Amino acid sequence: MSIDLRAFFQATDPSRTLFVNNLSDVKYYIDFSAVRGGDIIGKLKQKITFFKPDEPTCTLFTGHIGCGKSTELLKLQGELEKLGFHVVYFESSEDLEMTDVDIADVLLAIARRVSQSLDKITLGETNRFNELLQGAWNILNSEVTGAKVKVAGVDVGVTSDKEKLSLAFGIGEITTKMKSDPTLRTKLNQYLAPRKANLLEAINRELLEPAIAKLKQQGKNGLVVIVDNLDRIDNRIKAWGRPQQEYLFVDQGEFLTKLNCHLIYTMPLSLKFSNDYGMLTQRFPEDPKVLPMVPVQWPDGSVHEDGMALMKQMVLARAFPDLQPDERLHKITEIFDSTATLDCLCRLSGGHVRDLLRLLNTWIMEEMKLPLLRNTLDQVVRARRNEMMMPISDEEWQLLRHVKQKKKVSDDQGYQKLIRSRFVFEYRDSGESWFDVNPILAEARELNN
Repeated sequence: MSIDLRAFFQATDPSRTLFVNNLSDVKYYIDFSAVRGGDIIGKLKQKITFFKPDEPTCTLFTGHIGCGKSTELLKLQGELEKLGFHVVYFESSEDLEMTDVDIADVLLAIARRVSQSLDKITLGETNRFNELLQGAWNILNSEVTGAKVKVAGVDVGVTSDKEKLSLAFGIGEITTKMKSDPTLRTKLNQYLAPRKANLLEAINRELLEPAIAKLKQQGKNGLVVIVDNLDRIDNRIKAWGRPQQEYLFVDQGEFLTKLNCHLIYTMPLSLKFSNDYGMLTQRFPEDPKVLPMVPVQWPDGSVHEDGMALMKQMVLARAFPDLQPDERLHKITEIFDSTATLDCLCRLSGGHVRDLLRLLNTWIMEEMKLPLLRNTLDQVVRARRNEMMMPISDEEWQLLRHVKQKKKVSDDQGYQKLIRSRFVFEYRDSGESWFDVNPILAEARELNN
């Protein structure tokens, strides 16, 4: 059976998220929990379904961008739905302007997505919510000539069975305006900021609590909201001098925890190394859950056999999704010029799933035929290394040399940037963590001075 090069290329698209609840994607899924320090998703599921099924929970979930968080959260969604929970999963980057996020933006995005997902459930009066939304529309109408969108129950002669749909539509129109127009976003947040406690109460009393009651009448076990991509918010400085990530998760963290349903937010990994991390952990009921890299070597540089084996299976599954793992191993030389070349690819990825796929995807485009040659991989890696090195300052090289030697990081701003830029990766084993420099940088002259 020959390999379809185009299909292999498409299967290695680094921007593609696996929907493991789909039969076509589950063939590509590799369970890395055995080498990532435990079954994090399984523990999240147990907390919601066994320990606190009838109480609101709030969890922060973090890890390097591209390490597989979305895939794991979508897997969790499927498992929770099988156990009778109504799950609302959404990517916050579709609703929010990630360079300028306020707490009201997040609350409204959640309210909109929950409202949309419950289009077959009729809720009661939403007077508090309507009042807040009408005030927001008054701001819009004062800024945009002819803006006339009606909100449920306010200047609208809709019947009660249409109210919920109109509520979702009204929130959607406001959030769309907020995302697309920075001037309006500022004005709307100035209006909503002193009313965020009222907004939170309205969401709880008029949306979440009635919705959960109706869901349980239908035999559901509860409501879970998964807010993905919130880890991608920019860390630019707010007008009053506070970094945006610290502002949202630390200063406003209490509001994120107060919605009366099960909540999971993705959080920027760099916040783990913020000087405010201790304060952040006080705002939330438990420490953030971290999805670390897949280890491909130990701190002493020796090969991590189990991690390497799983990374190789991830690559081989993209080419031979219908074969068993042991059968795939006999097919390596149909894709690569040697087994050592596949080992090299996995090692250079540092166990970062998306980085591996990015290298492989670029390699396929460069080669345009199989088997893929080691010399071409070396060229792809050199080009990637040159790109990565350009923004690294002398001070950051010094920090990288420290990580290479000590396998540790500190909590200052320099390390935050190294983590955020994926110059440094975190690994875990048996409850202990260590850090290492992205292997693509390992041959850089500056790192070895």
